[in-house]
Amino acid sequence: MNNTEKPELLRSIEVCLTPRLFSEIQTKGDYIVVLVDILRATTSICAAFENGVKNILPVATLDQARLLKDQGYLVASEQDGKKLDFADFGNSAFNFTAEAIGGKTLVYCTTNGTRALEIAKDALKIAMGSFTNLTALTAWLVQQDSNIVILCSGWKNKFCLEDTIFAGALAEKLLDGHQFQTHCDATHASIDLWRIAEPDILDYIEKAAHRHRLKDLKLDDIIPYSFTVDSTRVVPVYSAGYIKDEQPNN
Repeated sequence: MNNTEKPELLRSIEVCLTPRLFSEIQTKGDYIVVLVDILRATTSICAAFENGVKNILPVATLDQARLLKDQGYLVASEQDGKKLDFADFGNSAFNFTAEAIGGKTLVYCTTNGTRALEIAKDALKIAMGSFTNLTALTAWLVQQDSNIVILCSGWKNKFCLEDTIFAGALAEKLLDGHQFQTHCDATHASIDLWRIAEPDILDYIEKAAHRHRLKDLKLDDIIPYSFTVDSTRVVPVYSAGYIKDEQPNN
């Protein structure tokens, strides 16, 4: 490097293990949040865009969801994993077929995912992360030139395995030659957990509490799909009240 060149600044990665910890993040200035709710909101949102939804309007409360249903919107809403009686859909990726949601606006309200979105709303942008869009999301984040906070939705503000494993998978990819760095213990722990789970992730995820909540509700048919890597190139991004697809530039 000659004396006139400046060293390239490395962008930071921080993992926030639950929404309850978000007020304590250490990342300064502008940053992008990657919202993670593998079982099931962010996986389902990616599926909806893969199947042609126009945009998604996330709301934090059931009262807001009911009001918008009365105004004629399609609504996806669940509580503790169960579809609510006023909603058109629950929170499974398999609900969002092209026939059901293609070209339409969908209102979305879930137990964990949309409430975590509300917590992170002051970020520069909020992208939806899932195993199904892992590589496309990585490419999009590299193109944004911003620090990253990966926010795990967890379960009712508690730590969960599936979101943390994904955080590790994404952090590992970003740290692999893309001008990112981390000084965050939660990031290192997430990567370590991902490396343990990666050889047989479906076997590992049998330990996850929410996997068994879904099994008890007979909603666990979505498990294999939720841990399938790179089935889509969509990158749903929240901005100005709506989630829209921002696929990375080739």
